[in-house]
Amino acid sequence: MSQENFQDSLLRFMTCGSVDDGKSTLIGRLLFDTKTILTDTLTQIEKTSKKRGMTAVDLSLITDGLQAEREQGITIDVAYRYFSTGTRKYIIADAPGHEQYTRNMVTAASTAHLAIILIDARKGVLTQTRRHSFLAKLVGIPHIVVAINKMDLIDYDESKYKAICESYKAFAKEIKLSENRTIEFVPMSALNGDMIVDRGESIKWYKGPTLLDILEKTTADYAGKDKDFRFPVQFVCRPHASDDHNLHDYRGFMGRVESGSISVGDEITVLPSQYKSKIKSIQLGDTELKKAISEQSVTILLEDEIDISRGDMIIKSDDAIEPTKSINATVCWLSETPMASSRTYLIRHTSRESKAKLDKIDFKVNIETLAHESISNLSMNDIAQVTFKLAQPIMADPYQNNRSTGAFIIIDESTYHTVGAGMIT
Repeated sequence: MSQENFQDSLLRFMTCGSVDDGKSTLIGRLLFDTKTILTDTLTQIEKTSKKRGMTAVDLSLITDGLQAEREQGITIDVAYRYFSTGTRKYIIADAPGHEQYTRNMVTAASTAHLAIILIDARKGVLTQTRRHSFLAKLVGIPHIVVAINKMDLIDYDESKYKAICESYKAFAKEIKLSENRTIEFVPMSALNGDMIVDRGESIKWYKGPTLLDILEKTTADYAGKDKDFRFPVQFVCRPHASDDHNLHDYRGFMGRVESGSISVGDEITVLPSQYKSKIKSIQLGDTELKKAISEQSVTILLEDEIDISRGDMIIKSDDAIEPTKSINATVCWLSETPMASSRTYLIRHTSRESKAKLDKIDFKVNIETLAHESISNLSMNDIAQVTFKLAQPIMADPYQNNRSTGAFIIIDESTYHTVGAGMIT
């Protein structure tokens, strides 16, 4: 596969919405109709469905893997599923609908190229619809599909479908959701399989694409992928025990191209030291490359011997990025222990770690009303605008410009648990 095509061969998407909107059933139907369910898995869910007294297979059981999820009929954890259609591969994240699992939804959304926001055709746009749409905007998901499900329960009424579309469009305009992203609407019945993979016979008035049609044509892009070159160094490769005399002076800088591209001969700058050099060689395993593009993990060799270590960042010399010890960011707090201004935390940004202290909390976002509220500390699932002071500089881009170098996680220094996730503004 060519370099240009390998990026678009995998699409990561997530499903979100209110409780009982049919997210798990939708994914089950998608896997079932694309014939990607293993026989033993299908046999197991058929047995479970019969135990519940159901005449048909309960497709939601395919994703709800936890015992508590199956007993309560809800989704608690993020369930990841993989499938392929022959033309491309997919990773699905089934995010919980309950408000108390907001942190799980943010985790699932952080790597998604597309979000499917489910709406129950009987209920229309609800608070959780608004919450999840706002979170999708917050984390910069570039493609939104509004799936109006359970059309079979309103007799496939076109006028009700159009009314829900208009209601959602009004809300999307209010939060500026349509800026820099696509929004598409699909009427469907996950239970009966209408407009998921096959068109079915019940929604003939809808002339648009099915859900799978949309997934097949969506580009797997994200903010910053094709912009400035960013290469956080993960490891410095210095072979010591080698009989090959050519390797004695070998110094390779290993990492992943987070955005942009680099070619042999390009001038680069190393941050934060500001040392400059040129690209001597790019290696992918034993293969020599002339060019490396975003999402490729490569080893870079430079023409000059420069002191570089893990956490440094290599950029093109004509790119503008300044190391900083102060960051303002939107933070989602993930821990049951509230954030404390007296505590020191670790911030991990790309491959670099720095001790950090909370400088101030500007405001908390009320997800239901979208209002800004004053608070003194962050509790679990809170989303707020905060400022951190760092002990070591980091090389960051605004999140809206680059999802890879604009994001970080917050680690509790004593337990080493991840307690927060942030997007630099």
